Amino acid sequence: MFNKKVLKFPNGFLWGTGASAHQVEGGNFNNWSEWEKRNAEKLAKKAKTYWQPWQIKQFPEMLQSKNYISGRACDHYHRFKEDFDIAKSLGHNAHRFSIEWSRIEPKEGKINQGEIEHYRQVLIALRDRGLEPFVTLYHWPLPIWLSQKGGWLNPKAPYYFDRYVKIISENLFDYVNFWITINEPNQFTLNSYLRGIWPPQKKNVFKYFEILNNLAEAHQLAYKSLHLIDLKCEVGIAKNQTFFEGNFMKYPVSYIHNKYFLNKIKNQQDFIGLNYYFHNRIKRFMFNHNDDKNCSDLGWEIYPEGIYYILKDLKKYNKPIYITENGLADVNDQKRIKFIKDHLYWVHKAIQDGVDVKGYLYWSLLDNFEWDKGFEPRFGLIEVNYKTLERKIRPSAYEYAKICKNNELNL
Repeated sequence: MFNKKVLKFPNGFLWGTGASAHQVEGGNFNNWSEWEKRNAEKLAKKAKTYWQPWQIKQFPEMLQSKNYISGRACDHYHRFKEDFDIAKSLGHNAHRFSIEWSRIEPKEGKINQGEIEHYRQVLIALRDRGLEPFVTLYHWPLPIWLSQKGGWLNPKAPYYFDRYVKIISENLFDYVNFWITINEPNQFTLNSYLRGIWPPQKKNVFKYFEILNNLAEAHQLAYKSLHLIDLKCEVGIAKNQTFFEGNFMKYPVSYIHNKYFLNKIKNQQDFIGLNYYFHNRIKRFMFNHNDDKNCSDLGWEIYPEGIYYILKDLKKYNKPIYITENGLADVNDQKRIKFIKDHLYWVHKAIQDGVDVKGYLYWSLLDNFEWDKGFEPRFGLIEVNYKTLERKIRPSAYEYAKICKNNELNL
């Protein structure tokens, strides 16, 4: 497929990984942690029929309810310096993480200054190691008090979010150049309000659009607030985009999933964060008619070429693009380096075709808690033993390190 050559990336290109608070920190108390406790047994029973036999054989723990309770996760909350030392040793110069809203405002209007100081130390640790922080302000869990008020269906939710954003930015703006207001608004609403598999599990197409509109308003308010505090900062979102192909159905579906939200905020973003995982081939009125010849442990088709077409489509927004997530579940680390290299080949091709891509953050630094899938999907460059919390660098991490350190892809 490839000629033997070296593909150089632009000077100043950012290389690194990402993580989210609820998935790695441990010890969180929010609407997700409470939902896990109520639904762990149901998820374990569902796994018997949801997963393929080869997946169950490979991950028998998925049949145990404890797999679906985040608990201490990776204990990154206490071990972030150790984890960032590893990232630095692997040649990374950027890292994306999220601030957990429920830690900052555990009760409505009551701000925990100790937790603000914790995240200040996280930022200082990143800066001390030469890692550019990308700070996500909302990565899905909500404080219990807001969840009890209806969550994002509450018309005041955007203003509650803006109040929280102001507190964070007023305290931490000295350390942050890149703010990501919201992670994957479309994926969150899809799974919570159309599929009904994530909290609060309410299937309603009208609420789906209501939530998207409230999230867009939240972003717009936060965008203004962040720039009032720091004119030089850059503000964007992390947007999950799916590459749809097939018949005429791809146009309305792609508009709703890929473009609806971006169009609403197109005048209130300084960059676009791209999360790319999915290819979806449509036949007649049916989705996901993919070949599935090459899949991750989760059964997600690996389709590197799709990232090129997504990037080309995003070019029309005329904004810098950072790839804020791209990764796969691969417990045996057999496909990860080819996955990274193949995607970077198409990223480089998009750059050559005029797309302003400025960074690539692999998902993720650590194995982590994969929401309703539990602990078994292993996305990390670093393997985590959840019993001992021992960290072990996977071979693919060293191959990725060569790319990061040399700012080039050797094919």
